[in-house]
Amino acid sequence: MNADIAGPPTAPRHPETAHRTAPGGHFALRLSATPRGARLARHLAAGQLDAWGLPYDTEAHRTVALVVAELAGNAVRHGRVRGRDFRLRLILRPEGPENPGNPGDPGRATVRIEVTDARTDRLPPTPGTLRPPPPDGESGRGLLLVESLATRWGTIRDDPYTKTVWCEVALA
Repeated sequence: MNADIAGPPTAPRHPETAHRTAPGGHFALRLSATPRGARLARHLAAGQLDAWGLPYDTEAHRTVALVVAELAGNAVRHGRVRGRDFRLRLILRPEGPENPGNPGDPGRATVRIEVTDARTDRLPPTPGTLRPPPPDGESGRGLLLVESLATRWGTIRDDPYTKTVWCEVALA
């Protein structure tokens, strides 16, 4: 596991104001593309959110942790290439006059979640085109959850070797 964490090591831990006062931050790590790696992604993301001042017992914390778990699980299940890791990246964007990643957004604090895997030949459906699985299906609901909980999401292919599924979750 390789980790890259930027931002102040201490953040306010007051539930009523933490998401409004926490400075921006960046957290990234590579994990093995295994079920254990997906579980660790959720656990470490939850700890980082708490360190940024977003307490465990808040709705925003639970939402971000759930979305991280879904995207990490998809990277392991659908994006795994033997011998290659997946990457989790979280970016905390504090409130401001306008969110630069989403013009027209009134400046709500957000967490951007990015999960990068090595399987470029298997892209998820585009936002807005997801179809529900059969009622008796055992899988196929993860991206539906992401689409319903995130303010926006999508897929990026920055190079021929990886793809990144990303989303943004509002904290207020």
